[in-house]
Amino acid sequence: MSLIAERTGGKSFKARKYCLDNIQDTSYEDEPEFGVHWKKKAENRLFNKYISLKKLYEKIIVDQKSLLTYFLDGSRSTFRVDDITYTGSGGRKVIYPIVAGQIGVACTKRIEKKLSCENFNQEFVIAMPDIANADGKAGFFPALVQKINEINTIKNFKIQFSSILPYKTAQGIETKFEDRAIACIQDRMIKAEKEMVNELVRKRKLDQDNYLVKDGSIEYRASQQELKDKRKYQTQKNNYAWVLGVSKKFNPALCIDVNGKSNPGFIADLPLFHRTPAAYFENYDLFGEITFAFWYVRIRDRKIDTPFDGIVKVLILGGVIIYIPYILLNYL
Repeated sequence: MSLIAERTGGKSFKARKYCLDNIQDTSYEDEPEFGVHWKKKAENRLFNKYISLKKLYEKIIVDQKSLLTYFLDGSRSTFRVDDITYTGSGGRKVIYPIVAGQIGVACTKRIEKKLSCENFNQEFVIAMPDIANADGKAGFFPALVQKINEINTIKNFKIQFSSILPYKTAQGIETKFEDRAIACIQDRMIKAEKEMVNELVRKRKLDQDNYLVKDGSIEYRASQQELKDKRKYQTQKNNYAWVLGVSKKFNPALCIDVNGKSNPGFIADLPLFHRTPAAYFENYDLFGEITFAFWYVRIRDRKIDTPFDGIVKVLILGGVIIYIPYILLNYL
């Protein structure tokens, strides 16, 4: 922090360090910010009630065959390590948080019930205010992170920070500085997840017989840069043809019925080894031309903790129109 303050012209407060993940509720952090309903279906058979998967479940137990070969999960931990002051326009001094992040992304492979490590990446990052580079010099933050990595204490712990992630400090943005810093680290983790999926695709390891299950949502918001690069954007869509997002935590209040009312009970009442119909949704402002289909499956008996224990949300990407193969819907 002393080096950061010196190089950026700020004042370090040597504030108390603490983990931000322990005080923030991230239960539904993967959920979209809008409700979806069952009125628009995403499968070529129309269902209004639950669909039983019990016979298929019994068949899978006997055959010991699975389409689910790869499993990917990303993790990030964030720590507020200090506060730093910079003088803005009019001589106004503003305090900004410095947030360190640990990011890990891992992929396992399952063959005949045996798991092995397919790939693993980790990195350490620092999120700090963009005003730290007051002159807007290109290469400023990469040069700063290199200087940090040269500190003997950092070397002794055998830690290397991969990058500094500047978060926006412009006025008019409602989110707190701390949340902006965390968002930068979260985006970095999502980027690492995408890169790992892309690598599996390049190696031709994903196909109709070898799906990848991503722990959590795959509702990745498209950046303006991604939307402008049509070729790159289309490649990213194609890479997720054999990827499913499976969420253990979801917001049931976002389940909207055909009358536009919240209907979480429709999910809570799922019998064991049953699924809901598959719903379709799109939102160009958030996701561009990427559309989604999702459904809920109860894979464990109901427990006493919550009515939603034992239920997972399964989500896939589609094109302009989604028609999910019937066997895939029921299998998963």
